[in-house]
Order: sequence, then structure tokens, then C-alpha cells
Amino acid sequence: MTTVTDHDQSNHDWRDAGEGWGHAANDWACLYEHYSLEVMTAMFDAVGLGKGVRVLDIACGSGAAMRHAVGRGATVAGIDASAQLLEIARRRVADADIRLGSMFELPWRDHAFDAIVSINGIWGGCQAALDEARRVLQPGGRIAISFWGNGRPLDLRPVFKVFARHAPVEHLTSMRQLNNISEPGVAEAMLKASGFEILDRGARISVVEWPDEDLAWRAVCSVGPAAPALRHGDHEAIRRDVLDVLAECRDDRGMYRFRNDHQYVIARTPPR
Repeated sequence: MTTVTDHDQSNHDWRDAGEGWGHAANDWACLYEHYSLEVMTAMFDAVGLGKGVRVLDIACGSGAAMRHAVGRGATVAGIDASAQLLEIARRRVADADIRLGSMFELPWRDHAFDAIVSINGIWGGCQAALDEARRVLQPGGRIAISFWGNGRPLDLRPVFKVFARHAPVEHLTSMRQLNNISEPGVAEAMLKASGFEILDRGARISVVEWPDEDLAWRAVCSVGPAAPALRHGDHEAIRRDVLDVLAECRDDRGMYRFRNDHQYVIARTPPR
């Protein structure tokens, strides 16, 4: 969940992306992954997730969405590129069919699922992942994908700009391609290109909170885009810059409230 398992199939090894997103797996699972609760609920309702529904979570991360899907009675499977995150997911959702691998080569048969969700896992440059999603989805089955929008609030933008400033230059090109899905109509065009019919588009405000600056720092540094900066930059300088921009999120109690425009699109495969 929220883990981009590949960027561009031809230029990136999915294992590299998995290492990036798993670099602080415990912090991600406990301090950040629940950011998606609002949009997750909307997506689950839209795809009809309930008892007996076979659902695949693409880029399932450490399993928060799968755990909620099991709570709805669904039969759950998930795939992610991060072995570290999947170690947590397997403990959270012991009965799920969880695989380590690439979303460009899903290890399931054709039409294996009634529904698919991908919470901030499929981005610009990931067209082939949608082709694979259609292959494993039943005729008439629904897919829901989410991604960051361009509207307000968007507290993550200045934080991600800090990581970009401290990251190697080649990382910036990759991030621009991934983020173009936030532009209106891009997600719909990608889904249509893979043969899906668009049903709906919606938005929620993602909210995640931390009680103090130490936990806020650990939380935002657990995201994949932080990894290149932390590997190559000065940690103390990155921390200072991140906390400077996060000051806008701090209330009079000292709590940090991180709020972001969270968009999603619902589509389906043509009925038989």
C-alpha cells in the first residue's frame, strides 16, 4: 500500500523500488500507512468489497488495506516489491495469499479476482501494471486506484521537495513521471488504454497525525521518496529542512496533522 512496486518496466528493477519502500518498514507500518483510511473506505464500498469477494491488493505494502478487507469478509491476496513490508503484512493478515514480486507480472491466472484495489501503488509510467490487472480481473469486475491530487491541502508537497533537493539528480526524472497521474484525466486515460470502463472519480482528505516532532520526522522519512535522499544526503540537514516545512502542520498542542488531497478512480472490465 502506497508502495510503488515499479516505476517503468523497461528502466527500473522492481527490487530496487522494494528496497526503497522497505527501508524503514516498522515506521511505515505503524506511523504512516493508515493515512489512506478515508480513501480506502470509499474504494472498498465502490468495488463492492464484502463476504466472499476475491480481491487483489496491488502494492499491498505492510497489509493495512488487506486487514480491513478481511474484516469485511473478503478473500484477500496481495503483491508488493518490498520483502521488508511483506514480513509485516504476513503477520497482520496470516490467511492472505501474499506474494513478493512485480505488478508488471502478476503471478495469478486470468480472471482470478472479482475486484482489485491499489492504494497509491500504480502511478504514471505504470501502464503495463493496469494491463496485468485487467488480465486477472473477472469480466465485469471492478478496479479502484488512488493517488495524490493537486488540490489543497497538500502538506506532502513541501516535504517531498525537501527530499528531492537532497536526492541524486536522476531521481527527479523518475518522480516527475510517477506524479503526472495527479493531473486531471491522466488516470482515466491509463485505465481506458488497458480496456477498462470508467465508472467514477472521487476524492477524500487524507489525515495522519503524530504527537511530536520526533515521530513526525520518523513517519515522513519512512516513505519511499525519502530513501534516495537519506542514502546520499546529510541526515541532520534533511531533518532540519523537513521539520521546518512541517511546522505549518503543528497545532498549539504540539501535534502534527498532515493533510493531503487524495484522489481515486473506479473502473470495471466490460461485462461478458
